[in-house]
Amino acid sequence: MKSHARVVVIGGGAMGVSLLYHLAKLGWRECLLVEKNELTAGSTWHAAGLCTHFGFNVTIMSLRAHSVRLYKALEAETGQPVSFHACGALRVTKREDRMAEFRHVQGLGKFAGFDFNILSPAELKAIYPLAETDDLLGAIHEPLDGYVDPSQATMAMAAGARQNGAEIARHTPVHGIERNSSGEWIVHTNKGDIRAEIVVNAAGTWCREIGEMMGLDLPVVPMLHQYLVTDRVEAFAALDRELPFIRDPDESWYLRQERDGLICGPYERGGQPWAVDGVPPDFGMELLPPELERIEEIVACAMERVPALAEAGIKTIVNGPITFTPDANPLIGPAPGLTNAYLLTGSSMGVMEGGGAGKFLAEWIVGGEPPMDALAVDPRRFGAYADRAYRVAKCGECFGNQFAIHYPYEERPAGRPGRTTAVHERLDDLGASFGFVYGWERPNWFAAEGESRDGHLTFGRANWFERVAEECARVRDAVGLADLSVFAKFEIAGPDAEAFLEGLGANRPPRRQGGIGLIHVLTPNGGVLAEFTVTRVAEDRYYLTTAAAARDLCRDLLRERSAKHGALEIRDTTEETAVLGLRGPSARDVLGGLTNEDLGFPWLTARTIEIAGLEVRALRVSYVGELGWEFHLPMNQQARLFDRLMDAGQPHGIGPFGAYAMNALRLEKGYRAWGADLTTERTPLEAGLGYLVKTEGRDFIGRDALLRRAAEDQGWHMELLALDDEGPDPFNSHSILIGDKAVGMVTSGAFCPRVGQRLALGYLKDAPEGAPLTVEVLGQAIPARVLKRPPYDPDNLRLKG
Repeated sequence: MKSHARVVVIGGGAMGVSLLYHLAKLGWRECLLVEKNELTAGSTWHAAGLCTHFGFNVTIMSLRAHSVRLYKALEAETGQPVSFHACGALRVTKREDRMAEFRHVQGLGKFAGFDFNILSPAELKAIYPLAETDDLLGAIHEPLDGYVDPSQATMAMAAGARQNGAEIARHTPVHGIERNSSGEWIVHTNKGDIRAEIVVNAAGTWCREIGEMMGLDLPVVPMLHQYLVTDRVEAFAALDRELPFIRDPDESWYLRQERDGLICGPYERGGQPWAVDGVPPDFGMELLPPELERIEEIVACAMERVPALAEAGIKTIVNGPITFTPDANPLIGPAPGLTNAYLLTGSSMGVMEGGGAGKFLAEWIVGGEPPMDALAVDPRRFGAYADRAYRVAKCGECFGNQFAIHYPYEERPAGRPGRTTAVHERLDDLGASFGFVYGWERPNWFAAEGESRDGHLTFGRANWFERVAEECARVRDAVGLADLSVFAKFEIAGPDAEAFLEGLGANRPPRRQGGIGLIHVLTPNGGVLAEFTVTRVAEDRYYLTTAAAARDLCRDLLRERSAKHGALEIRDTTEETAVLGLRGPSARDVLGGLTNEDLGFPWLTARTIEIAGLEVRALRVSYVGELGWEFHLPMNQQARLFDRLMDAGQPHGIGPFGAYAMNALRLEKGYRAWGADLTTERTPLEAGLGYLVKTEGRDFIGRDALLRRAAEDQGWHMELLALDDEGPDPFNSHSILIGDKAVGMVTSGAFCPRVGQRLALGYLKDAPEGAPLTVEVLGQAIPARVLKRPPYDPDNLRLKG
């Protein structure tokens, strides 16, 4: 075994071996994988091997699609058997909402390039004659899906990795990990130390133990999953073809052929965590004792749907751990707070996603940025709030909801409440229906007195629709107050502060004291990595705010990009700083009753002023297109300011508003949202933010790529669309079509009450100006038109008033 490697991958399951294979294919020869046991030990060897394209996010779909392509090609490339069965897959349902979900995925698939077919019960019966279909509404057919032998696929990737110069060391447990004075990683094993430039935790079931060696507390829980393997089933053996594997997500089971028998895998509603505080060190290729009583009711449902299953004898019951994260997506990307360290773990579908996940991370490591939008898988989407209690609660919830309908605006209750601000009880008294964002409780909307605050889950208009419209009207006609404290916040100070911010992103920092600007930090290829609102509070001091969910990501990028600036201090002030937003035409009147300060300072200006005896940093900004301020002050003073503003605002019709109203209001102005409309895939120029790009005489990461992509004109451009009145409201991930051809995708959308229109932001490519567009929402092609100007106050007269 070598004592030095460019990359050390820890873990020899499907995910880790896939990464090694793809790194080697990209030309990184000095790579080593260490495995404590045999390859596939852990969850890979006992996986059912299902491979699907179905997903609710293009990146997740693409990971799964690459796995299928890879497994189909590996045998010819490596000479190793893989046993991929391209049988296709089915999901069936009796529920209208599930059919809506199927249509949503079908529409997303058009943009992603994957065909999904919606079937009637009769069409389903023709494809799967052994299923009972009389009580079904329909199904979705995934023709490109199949299943693979997990161990064979992993061994084939291992062979391919070795053929391309990589090394694998089995029976090499890791005992410790540390950094030396030169910044290299030292991986201590039973066979000696390995010096590595980069270390990757791909340890699967043991990822938390390896994470602790790296100084990380990973939000991962092993959950026990059981499936049955039957002996020969004559009804299946008599067929002249292999049937697709079939799922009933409403009843929470899957069924696939295993030679002449079957595998039936249920997901019970109450998931069972295992080894939460540490996996036994000698655990490897063992299984847990069966607990058939936990799943027998679900298996009975499967027997009713496919009666031939009831005729089968049980040959084996597999009960083993699979890893879950709090949102059921894997952890793929940089390890939070560390340099040259990555995570590739936490997948509950490691074989299904492993082939694509390894490619994704290999390209990220080699290229310095993710090949696609990574927010759904980036490990930094979780923060310190994801402690033991939270991860156990959420991972159990995710297991039980493995097949649950994914509604827009869904808020799941496990692990709640999270962090609360100083005005949480006051907002609760006002009827707040809280959502959860990056560990914080945040009001989504406000219920009327005596009205339920539970958001009705639906693909149509929910029970909060009228309340959100009222909140929007209040902000338009009077004045609204919002708690915006979930923002991530940073102070940057020192003699090098200006120079650092000058080279941080596509825009210059504000030149004047009190100036406010917007800076987009770019990837090396020119995509939008992060967005900061930057306020210059002194000659050598700046105040930055960004999206709540970007906190760990932004903390890492500020740390990494400031390394060459010695005279610089960066401080995260998120918890200690509260923010209130006052918005609406009466905002100045309300504020005027609480201060003697001059309130005539212009838009995009900040001043420290006294309000009701409190010193407040007041930012003249508004994300909703109305006159307004943000007030930033210590968290322990927020409640006092909130009370005084509410009291002073009563004669002016003040009331609270939440995140749903803010989303509708910002769409009416065409304002882009980081993480939805702004991602690493598109440049700020493609996003229509050219006025925030200053390249002349400046040098910043991504500058040259940004200009190159603009010169090449790859065709992508973001547009604000107005949809016709008929049909469901848009939310996100809908294909934009010209005829039957997908030419773009909606990134965010909503019904917008101030203008009475359904609006959507989306990227288009190769869409001729004036061509008739439709947006496919839940299977309905809704005519849409491009708006050349925002429909609400396009000249910003209200905003700057």
